[in-house]
Amino acid sequence: MAQVNNCNIVEDLYYWVEKHVWVRPESEDICVVGMTDVAQNMAGKVVSVTPKNVGRKLARGKSAATIESSKWVGPVPSPVEGEIAEVNQEVVSNPVLLNESPYGDGWILKIKVENRNAALAEMVTGSPGVEAYQTFLDGEGIECKQDK
Repeated sequence: MAQVNNCNIVEDLYYWVEKHVWVRPESEDICVVGMTDVAQNMAGKVVSVTPKNVGRKLARGKSAATIESSKWVGPVPSPVEGEIAEVNQEVVSNPVLLNESPYGDGWILKIKVENRNAALAEMVTGSPGVEAYQTFLDGEGIECKQDK
């Protein structure tokens, strides 16, 4: 795991940096989706997670869930196109998991994708992902809190 401006960035995930969402391929057609450490830091304590329903088709960039926090209410955009295959009920009943474990137990949903490789090609991962986040965070003047 890399640290960029005190934010954790997991190198083996795929990122849509500008939208602060990540994807982890789980199988040939299933991808796990969540919010980044950057997003949960900016949002503050998450008090509600309302994902779209299983079976719902999503276009890339369309809302996959709504997050409410102490500072913000807004959508979590889907980083990939596909159909919602599973919703993380744990994060729905315990929304603070998004703050405590944004890359682990705090995942939001799983999406069945048609063409995983094409979907992932639109994102960054590894060193290029870390570098893209560094550039973005520096450009926006964003730094995560250290008291996690």
